[in-house]
Amino acid sequence: MKISRSFCRYLLLLLVFFIQKGYVTAKAFTGTYGINYGRLADNIPSPTEVVKLLKASKIKNVRIYDADHSVLDAFSGSGLDLVIGLPNEFVKEMSENPDHALNWVKQNVHAYFPKTHIVGIAVGNEILGSTDLDLQDSLFDAVKNIYNATKKLKLHKVVQISTAHSQNVFGTSYPPSSCTFKEDIAQNMKKILNLFSQIGSPFCLNAYPFLAYMGNPDHIDINYALFNPTNGIYDKKVNLHYDNMLDAQIDATYAALEDAGFDKMEVIVTETGWASHGDLNEGVATLKNARIYNYNLRKRLAKRKGTPRRPNFVLKAYIFALFNENSKPGPTSERNFGLYKPNGRISYDIGFPSLKSSSANSLKVFRAQICQWYYVLILILCATMLFQLL
Repeated sequence: MKISRSFCRYLLLLLVFFIQKGYVTAKAFTGTYGINYGRLADNIPSPTEVVKLLKASKIKNVRIYDADHSVLDAFSGSGLDLVIGLPNEFVKEMSENPDHALNWVKQNVHAYFPKTHIVGIAVGNEILGSTDLDLQDSLFDAVKNIYNATKKLKLHKVVQISTAHSQNVFGTSYPPSSCTFKEDIAQNMKKILNLFSQIGSPFCLNAYPFLAYMGNPDHIDINYALFNPTNGIYDKKVNLHYDNMLDAQIDATYAALEDAGFDKMEVIVTETGWASHGDLNEGVATLKNARIYNYNLRKRLAKRKGTPRRPNFVLKAYIFALFNENSKPGPTSERNFGLYKPNGRISYDIGFPSLKSSSANSLKVFRAQICQWYYVLILILCATMLFQLL
């Protein structure tokens, strides 16, 4: 079939238009490394300063737990990929009223797109592992209504819908191949998995070897939890060896998904980390262990490989968290998961820089912006030359 020159010209002009406007199909996760930007604190840097820090650290994938407009404004034009959250307290409302879901997406996504590169909406957090049965029953309709809202606004192909699960959704998970979903949440889980399999969403897992070790220190090797050299475990049923706990937790999730009939679904780790300080009964929450875990995890993700059960699914993870958050409730460890201190200095060294507010840093950002516009200009010039040749 011969393609006309006028049609080629049209395609080239369309390419230039979309490059200029920023309407490029978003990927929900670029590379393998991301960060959770929690803000339950009264002493952390402003969102604008956070953007500088993330860009200096070359962390592109970011999750927040709400849709705060000061954050959405700060991320505008940054080039960072942002997953926003619909907090648990809004889930029931969104499940009962599709119009409210549509208005929420209009105000918090459509109004900022594409300058703020919103690539995902996380509907609630760890709901099916909670004890709130009404909230559990509301989750599916909330997910469906938020998805339908993105579809109505023609955002469904670039904004991925998800919900994160704790490990409380599982029954027995040792060895990994024996893992299944708990019977009391199976019905709600099945509905959500059916929808996600249709729209191409992953299973989002919050996985903490730190918590697993804390719950069973007499039977878990600390080196196994920290990615240090160890004998690991052997799963006889599937003839697989695990040299670290995170891989085993992820593969337990894959086993549960297979048991439920969803063997093609990808698992993404939406939270993992290690506390650097804790209460007297949290003795493994130390700076040393936090540095070892996060340093080894960063090396693990940089290998761009899968798990023993899913070697072809490259592991992707969002680290918890960017900052220590002094307003979080619970034990002391909850307020000490940050890679950074509130002043923007590193909590411990795993290769990331501290926040700098100097003119040199501003110049670096300016140069990066110039390079970005230079790249766009080159694309436009190339397209124009092709247009003239045709």
